[in-house]
Amino acid sequence: MGKLDARVALVTGAARGIGKGCALCLAEEGADICVNEREYLEEASATAAEIERIGRKALVARGDIGIVEEVDALVTAALAEFGRIDILVSNVAYEVRMSILDAPLEEIRRTLDVSLVGAIRLAQLTARHMVERGGGGKIIFISSIHGEVPFGNAIAYNTIKAGINHLACSMANELAPYHINVNAIAPGWIDTPGERRWTTDAQIKEYGAKLPWGRMGTPRDIGKAAAYLASEDADYVTGTILKVDGGYTASLELCLD
Repeated sequence: MGKLDARVALVTGAARGIGKGCALCLAEEGADICVNEREYLEEASATAAEIERIGRKALVARGDIGIVEEVDALVTAALAEFGRIDILVSNVAYEVRMSILDAPLEEIRRTLDVSLVGAIRLAQLTARHMVERGGGGKIIFISSIHGEVPFGNAIAYNTIKAGINHLACSMANELAPYHINVNAIAPGWIDTPGERRWTTDAQIKEYGAKLPWGRMGTPRDIGKAAAYLASEDADYVTGTILKVDGGYTASLELCLD
């Protein structure tokens, strides 16, 4: 018996990286999964196949979270297939690593549309369904430690992650009467395909060894946190930003003392 038996989870960006880690960990606890992806559809199908090998149902649903109509269609597709959504893992991100002096406005807008506006719309639709259905629910946003500790050449990314943190806390307050838990996970430095766009294998090993925990995080580290927040073990946890960073921000704070 898993902690999430008979539950249905919608996980965005679930083809690879953190989204895949969350999807698989939720499935291992018994949830059926709607695997959302915009671009990496072959990888999304592979993720779905892994979920089915675990013994759970999986649906691949293409959708660009930066386009409102596609967000609406995604929720409709998940409900048509499974009849309910008990858990939302909102793992949406678009980033351009450029100085504020050089970043094109259209790239900043795209980041905001996908990672903040799209996240709000997705959470709004899911929350409406949960309220209408009754029985509560779990909404989990994937934020970042950079919502609190910004890093260079990522002005829009840092800004939206701070916004995601406040979105989670605001929704937690509004939805508490409906027994809908809303939390965010703030990953630290995680070894993902997206991170490897900017970081070499040698740098992954070098930088990971410098972290307090002695290694980079993995998608499963975040997935396990998501499985906890999605379970009844976290019934009294809402409005929380859960850092999963191997002590990274703690070490920064110590350096400031």
